[in-house]
Amino acid sequence: MAALDGLPPLRDVIQRHGLDAKKALGQNFLLDLNITQKVARTAGDLTNATVFEVGPGPGGLTRALLALGAKKVIAVERDSRCLPALAEVADHYPGRLEVIEGDALKVDFEAIAPEGPIKIVANLPYNVGTQLLVNWLTPRQWPPFWQSMTLMFQKEVGERIVAQADDDHYGRLGVLCGWLTQAHMAFDLSPQAFTPPPKVTSTVVHLTPRPEPLPCDLAKLEKVTQTAFGQRRKMLRASLKPIGGEALLNRADIDPARRAETLSVEEFCRIANLI
Repeated sequence: MAALDGLPPLRDVIQRHGLDAKKALGQNFLLDLNITQKVARTAGDLTNATVFEVGPGPGGLTRALLALGAKKVIAVERDSRCLPALAEVADHYPGRLEVIEGDALKVDFEAIAPEGPIKIVANLPYNVGTQLLVNWLTPRQWPPFWQSMTLMFQKEVGERIVAQADDDHYGRLGVLCGWLTQAHMAFDLSPQAFTPPPKVTSTVVHLTPRPEPLPCDLAKLEKVTQTAFGQRRKMLRASLKPIGGEALLNRADIDPARRAETLSVEEFCRIANLI
């Protein structure tokens, strides 16, 4: 991409600014610009979209998003060491990159979302990725402020996001994502794609919101899934005993001898709606 956008190679940027990845911040820099372009392309047409990015680091994915036509990128970066490198990208794309210094967990993305289509595209820091996803899945209103999310996680987390009933990875996160979105794993990335290489394979997950999810109260659904998967190897009559057990399941027309991982999203919603 250096030839595409005229900016220096990322390894040169990192060396010049002394940007060694910090484990405490969950940083693993993605330096292969062919891969960052692949991630950006997975988000679809960017030409009229504002893109929220978290943890841009030296700006590899940021550059790909801008080079592929994003109208604007709003990047949240906690590490102040990365700001000078990102400023160079902003200078190269005048008026199209806004950098917010701060903790993404404390940013109200919904409040700062501009008009027009919004996509979230990020190589998320491993230590906060799941919490950020849950935050974006539970906005103040639905449909949400975002049109799609294209996010990089540890592969194990990605498998939990897309898992469905009777899958070993199926759990609370899979129910939440299945209720509210259509999600699929786009492609995997080997540890060698990153600097420093993590100990696990990563994966890119693409999520789009369901226009009309099954009617259900989020707090009640979370209570049901937390209780059911808290003792996932037990029959539901036992695991759900604290919230109604067999009587509740009979009202929902669900066999009390089943286990949590066999229930569909619709069945979890059915139970939640009876609490």
